[in-house]
Amino acid sequence: MNFDEVSGMVSEKERFLGNVMRVADVLTLLLTFPLAYFVDEFIRTVAELNVKAYAVSPTFSGFLYFASNYWMMIIGFPIIWAGIFSLYGIYRNYRTRSFRKYTWLLFVSTVWATIASGSLIFILKLELASRLYFSVFVILAFALLLLERKLLLLFLDRIHSRGYNRENLLIVGTGKRARDFIRAIKLHSNWGLHIVGLIDDEHGMYGKEVDGYRVIGRIQDIPFIVKRLVIDRVIFVVPRLWLHRIEEAILSCEELGISTSIALDLFNLHIARTRQTDFNGFPLLEFETFHAKEWQLFIKRIMDLTISASTLIIFSPLLLLVAVLIKATSRGPVLFKQTRIGLNGRKFTLYKFRSMVVDAEARKMELMHRNEMDGPVFKIKRDPRITSIGYIIRKTSIDELPQFINVLMGDMSVVGPRPPLVGEVEAYKVWQRRRLSLKPGITCIWQVSGRNKIGFDKWMKMDLEYIDNWSLWLDIKILFKTMFVVVTGYGAE
Repeated sequence: MNFDEVSGMVSEKERFLGNVMRVADVLTLLLTFPLAYFVDEFIRTVAELNVKAYAVSPTFSGFLYFASNYWMMIIGFPIIWAGIFSLYGIYRNYRTRSFRKYTWLLFVSTVWATIASGSLIFILKLELASRLYFSVFVILAFALLLLERKLLLLFLDRIHSRGYNRENLLIVGTGKRARDFIRAIKLHSNWGLHIVGLIDDEHGMYGKEVDGYRVIGRIQDIPFIVKRLVIDRVIFVVPRLWLHRIEEAILSCEELGISTSIALDLFNLHIARTRQTDFNGFPLLEFETFHAKEWQLFIKRIMDLTISASTLIIFSPLLLLVAVLIKATSRGPVLFKQTRIGLNGRKFTLYKFRSMVVDAEARKMELMHRNEMDGPVFKIKRDPRITSIGYIIRKTSIDELPQFINVLMGDMSVVGPRPPLVGEVEAYKVWQRRRLSLKPGITCIWQVSGRNKIGFDKWMKMDLEYIDNWSLWLDIKILFKTMFVVVTGYGAE
């Protein structure tokens, strides 16, 4: 098996990270110019060599004068090096390629980049260009590029080992091709793929282990399993004779908002989009129920971090004041913590300012007959459990501010479907679970459209409409509408 082939499931991330690496390489090469200048100056001082052309002093201002006379090199070298790296495939498969093989490939690419850079000096007739400086630049560039890539791979491994940015897989099949598939994933932990369990329809396979992973059910159990476990994708690596068995499971996954991958496109799916990919020689068709480019998700995450950090800093005096008022006016903690359901069923602790009395959850059942919301959601007007300060912070949405901590932690986004309670998810209809296919948020279409004035089913449909039509521009529009809602208190109870 050729382990240098790009996984279809990580190919889009690889392309995005490859572009990030191009930018990082160019910045590294630009950084190498001043470093090479000072190293060259040090060598010349120690070895008592001649001063190079345009080197007036071993200071940063001296380098700027030097660079002003060799600006064509500073512009041309990064373009040449990045172009040759692209031709040699440096930015492809770098996470699935061994570091030893990458080092050799970088070395070969650097040799050709050195020849091309030398040719540029000759073409531009830069007769005064120092050979020592050029040699120091090449050696430093190779070393820094190698260090940069190693640090990136270590960073990615660290993220995935801690469970961040990891994709949970349910593998259907335990035959030879499925076992090869499993071994490929095990050999490359830095892909960020985690196998939760296996599915097999053969009699007597339930409970057995295959390559260290347990068979946890049959094909007919898949809808039940993806509801109970955190599954991001179901991959069917099965014989062709099994294709007639998996159609119902594929359609169930689509309805639940779970991505699937199989060998052939045989099904009439209504929501998921299909794309053909390759995973280590395994041809796959992927059915995605949420459609976004990796760079769009990256920008969305940057927006989340920027908005959350800015909000918490700007409103820190208000946060402190509210905390003091809550503590002074009622018994209990300042923050209310509650387990909520996030992306594809992940559980996390949601933070809010406590706006109710301490025993609010215990008194919920005695007030259930006053519930004004349909579905599994509980909402009533003039809730007797709300404290005096609680009414104010709920009306102004100040109680939601601590959720920006959840956004910084990565459990939530600023814009996205509201995170439901565990009990609410258990009461969902099948089609409603698809709203879990996107990371939950502090605000979404429901919040800016009337909130408690909207029925539960319509609320769920609005969230699915958001998922199906998601774009960065839609997030920005919702953010502006949210500011209006917060100022006017529209829909808040």
